[in-house]
Amino acid sequence: MTQAIIDWAQSPAGEFALFSALKILAAFSVLMFIVAYAVWVERRVAAAIQDRIGPNRVGIFGLLQPAADAVKAFLKEDFTPGHVRKVYFWLAPAIVMIPSLLTMALIPFGSNLGHQKMVIADLNVGVLYTFGIVSLGVYGIVLAGYAANSKYPFLGGIRSSAQMISYEIAMGLSVIPIFLLVGDLNLSSVIEYQTGSLFGWMVFKQPVAFVIFLAAMFAETNRLPFDLPESEQELAGGYNVEYSSMKFALFFMGEYAAVATGAAMLVTLFLGGWTLPFAGLDQPAISILGGLLHVGIFLAKMVSVIFMIIWVRWMWPRFRYDQLMDLGWRRFIPLALANIVVTAIIVWALSK
Repeated sequence: MTQAIIDWAQSPAGEFALFSALKILAAFSVLMFIVAYAVWVERRVAAAIQDRIGPNRVGIFGLLQPAADAVKAFLKEDFTPGHVRKVYFWLAPAIVMIPSLLTMALIPFGSNLGHQKMVIADLNVGVLYTFGIVSLGVYGIVLAGYAANSKYPFLGGIRSSAQMISYEIAMGLSVIPIFLLVGDLNLSSVIEYQTGSLFGWMVFKQPVAFVIFLAAMFAETNRLPFDLPESEQELAGGYNVEYSSMKFALFFMGEYAAVATGAAMLVTLFLGGWTLPFAGLDQPAISILGGLLHVGIFLAKMVSVIFMIIWVRWMWPRFRYDQLMDLGWRRFIPLALANIVVTAIIVWALSK
């Protein structure tokens, strides 16, 4: 029996299965680490901007604060109000978290290690899967608002559904010119297209698409200046106002996981993914060290984007809700459509 297991592990199918399991474990672990310490970074950045100290008591520079917060969330009373719709009340936090985890499966976070690609699922229709899964995130927030059986949480859920559906359209339209240029929906092919030089990155070839995607990413993740679903001044916290303990923590983990996933998509589509345009770092790795270096490059870009998202939160005021919807429907969607038409004409002209 033991020999049969060893033989299976050494076979191509067994090696693929084991390596896939390791990639899933590594991606999940890194994502959870980023989620935990994005909260710490946000609190420290906010403190620096507002001229205060921030978390500094638990561990050196407060680095153990995420662990303390996790323990506190587990030990707090998990209170379920009597007036809520209990099934939906319990289901909503899980639904908020799951889409971000599933989306990470499609992100090429490196070139290869040996003959194994550093992506969990290298689908030919990767971008369609990604947007299909991302669109499910709205259900968790709407369910949370509905389950609370209260006016302010319900209004937050309704706001979120309108906001996320509106900006999903703009986000989806913004990436179409990229695939017109690449000629493929595979995210690995998008990264390969951006190799060669810095100006081959899509942020330079498609600046309009980049701006629309970036703004839509803020709206999709409910981050300032687009955090209308949980606006404290109007809705007392919005859709998560009735939650406590780990259910409340899951909403915040879901938000930061969505931020990390959005940053990973931005890096993949517009910032060259795991590549750098010098020293041969835009070519697939031929050694384990090179493969790990590519993963490090991708994570460095991803963390930089997350830091930018955190910085914006403390620099821009919140939009009014009518301004948010006006920007999405009357500005970004027509602009994205115009960008598709112009890109299609250019691609057609260059093919002649």
